[in-house]
Amino acid sequence: MTIRCQDKPSVGVKFCDRYSFDEDSVHYAVEVSAPGLTARINEVVAWLWDSDLAPFLEELAADYRGWDGERNWQTNDRDLIVSAVFRSGGHIGLTWTLRPWPKAAGGWSASVTTWLEAGEQMSAFAADVRRFLAR
Repeated sequence: MTIRCQDKPSVGVKFCDRYSFDEDSVHYAVEVSAPGLTARINEVVAWLWDSDLAPFLEELAADYRGWDGERNWQTNDRDLIVSAVFRSGGHIGLTWTLRPWPKAAGGWSASVTTWLEAGEQMSAFAADVRRFLAR
C-alpha cells in the first residue's frame, strides 16, 4: 500500500512486507521516498493491546473541518512517528519520520511529508491502513 503526496507525487510512503508471529502483533515495513531520498524500516510492530496507526488516522479524517496545532502518533519503539497538521483549504499534512534504533549513537532518521484532502481522501487512506494492519 502506497500513499502519494497530492502536491508532489514523487513524495510517498509505502507500507509493505506485513507478517505476524502471533495474535498479539502485526509486523510490517515502511518506506519513505522523495527525490534523492529512499529510507526503510524493516520491522515496525503494531501491538493488539496498543493504539495503532489506524485509529489515529481515523480521528484525523473525522476532524475534516480542521484543528489548531500539531497532532502526533508513534510506535512503542518510537521508530515510526507521524505528525499531522491542518492547513486552510481542507488539507492534512502527514510528516512520516523513520528513526530506527532511536536510542543508539550514530542512528539516523528520515522524514517526508504527504498532503491529503481532509475529507474523502483521508478517510479512504485511514480505511486502507486499517485493512493493511488487520490481524
